[in-house]
Amino acid sequence: MKVKVAILGCSGRMGRNLIQAAHEHESIELVGGTVRASSSFAGFDLGELAGIGAIGLSTSTQLAQLTDAQVFIDFTSIETSLENVKWCQAHKKALVIGTTGFNDEQVKLIAKSAQDTPVVLAPNTSVGVNLMFKLLQVTAKAIGDYTDIEIFEAHHRFKKDAPSGTAVKMGQVIADTLGRDLNKVAVYGREGITEERSRETIGFATVRAGDIVGEHTAYFADLGERIEITHKASSRMTFALGAMRAAFWLSNADNGFYDMQDVLGLKD
Repeated sequence: MKVKVAILGCSGRMGRNLIQAAHEHESIELVGGTVRASSSFAGFDLGELAGIGAIGLSTSTQLAQLTDAQVFIDFTSIETSLENVKWCQAHKKALVIGTTGFNDEQVKLIAKSAQDTPVVLAPNTSVGVNLMFKLLQVTAKAIGDYTDIEIFEAHHRFKKDAPSGTAVKMGQVIADTLGRDLNKVAVYGREGITEERSRETIGFATVRAGDIVGEHTAYFADLGERIEITHKASSRMTFALGAMRAAFWLSNADNGFYDMQDVLGLKD
């Protein structure tokens, strides 16, 4: 039996990839999707919006028009996602959130909603990226105490949050493994004459340019050698396919707050 899925935020770059991924997935039934009430794409055929030809489903402007969906996939904005979380909690709908940039208090609100419905919050739904998180955990455990750790990320010019949610998650995975508080050890920029870096710090470097889909590298550098763990995305479809995998998994999950590590069975 197919899982009925609705896409929230269809008109964006990710939304269009999500439409195509859902429509073509053998275990997913796309039942609809939303755009803003003021959008010029209101009432558009979802397939035409995604560039795959008409599929007989039109964009909606209200979640109440999509109650047939079992799982909602949300790649919108922070404010919109938080409103969608409330609606899904009230209507007991499972939710996959790919929106990034939430602060700690907002994450707590999302986690609280998961007491009433299953929620996956994933700053990056790519299977490869989430395997990278596991590799970071293993590497940090082995050599993190004596290496200098730096995280580099690059994205397209239109990305609003910096560093990316994926980069922050990378830092969080490493910090948690080493028993450090990322809020205290993160360094988000260096300028001018500085002192020798502290071994405890985790540095971040950000690039925004052109149409870069997403590149992330973690450096574990010692004197004489370094290990680099890198993931490069060349298409947003990898994120869309990961979101479908999360939606299918979530359709059989108990109420709770999950991430892609749960979806992929990568937790110890």
